[in-house]
Amino acid sequence: MTTLITGGAGFIGSRLGLRLLDQGESVIILDNFDPYYDPALKRANVAAMGEKAIVVEGSVCDEALVASLFEQYPVDRVAHLGALANVRYSVERGRQYADVNTSGTVTLLDAARKHQVKVFVIGSTSSVYGQTARIPFVEEDTATLPLAPYPASKRAAEMFGYSYHQLFGLNVNVVRFFNVYGPHGRPDMMPMKAIQAILRGETIQLFEGGELQRDWTYIDDIVAGVCLALDKPLGYEIFNLGFGAPITLNAFIRIYERLIGKQAMTVNVPTPRSEPPITYCDNSKARNLLGFAPKVDIETGLTRTWEWYCERYGVSVNPAGADY
Repeated sequence: MTTLITGGAGFIGSRLGLRLLDQGESVIILDNFDPYYDPALKRANVAAMGEKAIVVEGSVCDEALVASLFEQYPVDRVAHLGALANVRYSVERGRQYADVNTSGTVTLLDAARKHQVKVFVIGSTSSVYGQTARIPFVEEDTATLPLAPYPASKRAAEMFGYSYHQLFGLNVNVVRFFNVYGPHGRPDMMPMKAIQAILRGETIQLFEGGELQRDWTYIDDIVAGVCLALDKPLGYEIFNLGFGAPITLNAFIRIYERLIGKQAMTVNVPTPRSEPPITYCDNSKARNLLGFAPKVDIETGLTRTWEWYCERYGVSVNPAGADY
């Protein structure tokens, strides 16, 4: 079994690549090592795979390159995780997000249907739900009112996936990720930024006084969900992949304070129009159709993340893990 992973040098893609390689499968990585955050981190992710993975540096928008990959390698499945990310960063960059996240997806779908790929998984986001009144979030929601270009580009990609299933019979599973975190996490996301801010005595900005809620989902659970989606040719389906237990940012920070043994410095700031008040996953469909069963709660996940950070960056772990 050969799987093409776009964005395979990134946080989720590289963990997926390692999992598939451990299972004895063949992996092709396509990544452009975008400098949005330090490309050295992505190259380290790829290096961890050794020589077992085939790594191709390039963009999903490069039609000739994408076509050549499908012609050169016997691609059975696609895990399309490559994208421009970050809701707030997308606000002033709508054209870029449309080009990469939507048009790039279409380029891959086109190649996949011509080469009779068995399953095409599209990595999407809980952000497509916007400020929906349906809580927890369910896949039947129309998700037609995204709050920023990032989720808009992802929702458009989902819809292209349906059209390629309907027209060409391509099996497409859309997986909507909920607030992924864990070891090797992206440095631009709250779990890593909060650690650094607390250690350095820097201020953490709180929207709505820290009462915004997010459904944090540990990386191992996300990777397990993607693997399940890759194994199930179901026609066209959308799945929420999330733990299903949102917490406030205040509660999130208190866990880190106990682990690090130092109080966070915070300041209240206005909430951007791109930010919904809550993300909350109803994962019952993924449980029923995929066998998805997230295992790592937020306390355990942040503890593992902090321990990894200490080992990676040579930080002394607070043995008490509490007093400050």
